[in-house]
Amino acid sequence: MTKIGLVLSGGGARGISHIGVLKALEEFGVKVDVVAGTSAGSIVGSLYAYGYKADQIMDIIVTTSFLRSLRPAWTMKGLLSLDGLRDALQKHIPENTFEALKIPMTVATTNIGEGVPEYFSNGELIPAVLASCCVPLVFNPIQIKNKMYVDGGILDNFPAHTIRGACDLLIGAHCNHIRGDFNAMNFRSVIERSLMMAINGNTANNKALCDVFIDPPGAGSVSGFDVGKAKDLFNIGYQFTKENFKREQFVINPA
Repeated sequence: MTKIGLVLSGGGARGISHIGVLKALEEFGVKVDVVAGTSAGSIVGSLYAYGYKADQIMDIIVTTSFLRSLRPAWTMKGLLSLDGLRDALQKHIPENTFEALKIPMTVATTNIGEGVPEYFSNGELIPAVLASCCVPLVFNPIQIKNKMYVDGGILDNFPAHTIRGACDLLIGAHCNHIRGDFNAMNFRSVIERSLMMAINGNTANNKALCDVFIDPPGAGSVSGFDVGKAKDLFNIGYQFTKENFKREQFVINPA
């Protein structure tokens, strides 16, 4: 029996497009057996691995509004805390363990003390997801067992290699398409564009590991901080997947 893997990239608000991709995969009848994700991809991936369907995940994102629930921390380490995200995950995944997930999940983080990527797939789930989402200078670093962690996207924004050996067919959902018509409207847009380009640089090898690679161009035009466009991003992921892929592409025929 064919085992299917799914890897979800980071990308801030753009990661909401992953939910649209999941909706399309559900309609194609795709059953995922193993998941990996970074940052926003770890949020969507963990909710999906726990058993929530795409529409339910979208409802959680819209009704919780993660960014509006963030609480100012105002410390020297970062400007905001991830308490809002922590509360939302605890509500919807109360067991708080990888073992409670219905689908095996790997979460990519960056161990800032040792300067290396680190991957979590067992034990406590929520601290790993928070660490994976912890953008430096924006959020306080997350401490796990006396080590400090920040955004997994810094060193591995698309951790396909972590599950490639566990599946026969690997689907990749990426949400950081680099458009060629960039307009430097302000300082923040230049910084975000530069960050996206740097992050994409560490994904090339992992992209090549995917049998099916889904990269909606429209997602790249949305700011990673613009959660107000959640429904648009969902539709971007859904429509692109439905219009450019067929069910047969997610099936490996026996020899």
